Amino acid sequence: MSGRLQRWIAGMACRVLLAVLPGSLQSWGRAVDGETASIPDDAQALRFALGSLFGLLPRACLVHLRRAFAAPMREERTVAAGATRLVSILRRPRSVGIACAMLAVALGLAYLAMAGAPTRYLVINFGALVLGLVARGLVHGKAAARQPGATTMITAIACALLATALLGDKAVGAARWMNLGGLTIQPSLVLLPMMLVAFARFRGAVATCAVMAAAAALAIQPDRAMAGMMAVGLAILAAMRPDRHVLMALLASVIGFALTMVRSDNLPAVPYVDQILYSAFEVHPAAGAAVLAGSVLLLLPAVVGWFGDAANRTAYVVFGAVWSVAILAAALGNYPTPIVGYGGSAIMGYVLSLLALPRPAPAAATERAPIADGATPPRDAHLLAALA
Repeated sequence: MSGRLQRWIAGMACRVLLAVLPGSLQSWGRAVDGETASIPDDAQALRFALGSLFGLLPRACLVHLRRAFAAPMREERTVAAGATRLVSILRRPRSVGIACAMLAVALGLAYLAMAGAPTRYLVINFGALVLGLVARGLVHGKAAARQPGATTMITAIACALLATALLGDKAVGAARWMNLGGLTIQPSLVLLPMMLVAFARFRGAVATCAVMAAAAALAIQPDRAMAGMMAVGLAILAAMRPDRHVLMALLASVIGFALTMVRSDNLPAVPYVDQILYSAFEVHPAAGAAVLAGSVLLLLPAVVGWFGDAANRTAYVVFGAVWSVAILAAALGNYPTPIVGYGGSAIMGYVLSLLALPRPAPAAATERAPIADGATPPRDAHLLAALA
């Protein structure tokens, strides 16, 4: 490996570290970055940067978990400790989602280890979680799009799904995958959940056309699981917030799903990927329990958002429906079991779909500006989105 490449990888490791470290540990990240730059030997700098990255990642994950569930350090009102903690959790559905993603991946790694999966499977799943957290860190705090930006993102996702259907890798007549540098990903599982959650919040003529194009792409692939995910998500959206854009998108998704049902889908089950909701119990009861617990965790942000952010319940219900369908599809057919099974696409997709959820208004701001009776609570208009 050339010295220039070693130095570039070392620099990327430092940037990844700075992206995933919480604010309280940012000084460590900057220190690692400075120390890496000061090491004259390229190989030694690379070893130091990678060692620091893997050494600090567990601590960063722990801080994110504690932050998601910790009660506020100071409260203006005196309330019971249990109630304070509950209120804190209900105000942070996205942070709860990040914690759930970490825990679900950890449970999935436990299952893979007990089932005797190749070590590289565990590394890929863990790497997908890190990449998801990096994507979250890179867009966290940035002014992301309101209506125009959401439309651009939804359109870009539709183009990616169409490109997959027309140019993607094929297996047994299905074209659902793209090969990126030797790593196979499923773009629909990475991007479709984020698209549906974003569409639940921001709709328009262009976004509707993009969603309809995505429905066509899923029919061409074909992918029953993802087409079903789209149809159910849009059906729930139409039931809660019906308008002409949603109804048009729903009609296209139902047609697309019907087309996938009449086309053959004979992909065989892949070990450690498909049907593990059942096979895990054959490995060990603890492995089966880990798989079930990890699957249930994926739905927790929707529950938290329902109770903690009444102004944006539609987005949380669509989020819950999307991942419920993914789990149900994995139980009924040979489709990837999200998060707890082998495959980084679902892990990336889950974290990115969390970024599409709204950020509830802080409680302090609500207290300073009470909502009048009959008025609609303010919505968060920021959408944090990243494309893998």
